Amino acid sequence: MGEGKDNVASLMGTKRLADAVRQAKIAAAQRADVVVDIREADRARLEILAEELQSLIDELPPGDELFDFTISGGMHPRLWIDGTANVIMARDRRTYRLVRETRLGRVTLVESAETRVMAQHVTEYVAERIVERDKAFALSDGLNERVAGDARRQIRNGEDAPLRQPEKRTRSADFVIAATWMMIGIVIGAALLLAIASYQGMSIG
Repeated sequence: MGEGKDNVASLMGTKRLADAVRQAKIAAAQRADVVVDIREADRARLEILAEELQSLIDELPPGDELFDFTISGGMHPRLWIDGTANVIMARDRRTYRLVRETRLGRVTLVESAETRVMAQHVTEYVAERIVERDKAFALSDGLNERVAGDARRQIRNGEDAPLRQPEKRTRSADFVIAATWMMIGIVIGAALLLAIASYQGMSIG
């Protein structure tokens, strides 16, 4: 009799465990469905942003390896802009978040719920990155060193900037100069004659 009760209790316990396992599986499946739905919704919004950025993508030089513009999968889809910056969806699933992965962690650059506004921010980020790349290239191409070296060689060799050649005077300018000197000579001569006459007058007197 006691053994029968033990068997019934065992069967009931097994049934309860099986029910619990089944319920746990159902709950896990529902959570998985929710996660999948959220992931798909995030990916859909990122695809909308990628379409808004298509004109920017078309303006980039073909084969430019600095920028990516691809949507990665996983639990949290993201639209990659370059090797460090990407756009993800915030927890409200409506706000775009432009972030940058750094050695110190993830840094949020800007947030916006408007697709066009976020596209404008991404465009500005891309423009800044292009300018930074051009500056870095200018520092490493050796042009500044070559220009400075040429300038130093010119100074050592006496090849500084060529002296400005004197401008040729016209005939009218020569005439004015000659007339000016002639008038100066006449004035000086008249003054000398007047001084001599005054001196002689004083001597006779």
